[in-house]
Amino acid sequence: MPVAIVDHPLAQHLLTLLRDESTPPDAFRHYSRRLTTILAVEATRDLTTTNVKVRTPLEETEGRLLSETLVVVPILRAGLGMLEPIAELFTNVSVGYIGLERDETTAIATSYYCKLPKMDGMTVLLCDPMLATGGSAAQAAGLLRDAGARTIKMIAVVATPTGIDRLLGEHPETEIFTTSIDRSLDDRKYILPGLGDYGDRLYGTL
Repeated sequence: MPVAIVDHPLAQHLLTLLRDESTPPDAFRHYSRRLTTILAVEATRDLTTTNVKVRTPLEETEGRLLSETLVVVPILRAGLGMLEPIAELFTNVSVGYIGLERDETTAIATSYYCKLPKMDGMTVLLCDPMLATGGSAAQAAGLLRDAGARTIKMIAVVATPTGIDRLLGEHPETEIFTTSIDRSLDDRKYILPGLGDYGDRLYGTL
């Protein structure tokens, strides 16, 4: 299933708080971190593990440890807000950055920064809270594929049919995890009903 809608009650609760225009930046950041954690857990259900033996204070038992190193790549700047909670979940994660700036008139993104760790054969969590037109996500996924990524999992708080179609049309092997597929885009390519400008609300630059 290329698109997974995470409809856990807590995820939907947090999404509603993020949508609320009265939510201040400090609370917005808090809710964003919590929701990112839920999305990341859902996106990593199929990570590989290794069976090990471990001794509890009472006896020896069997357990499983993660045997796969993740790469997390936020799309700057809004994606940065999703990095910290994922790095807290997976302490040995590698981190890359892709900087894409959208022209407000044309809605076309141009790259201004790209720094990636070793990608060959890796599973990558590509983070951008708003999958709107899909242009930035598709461009970023192309950079990750060119660098050797094996699996790309896109984590977005909200997405649109337009953005999903664009991303999967150019990179059909990508998996998308989101809490909502919103209705459409307005004339400025903002998501409706959406959350407003995620980066501005995250960093209080309204």
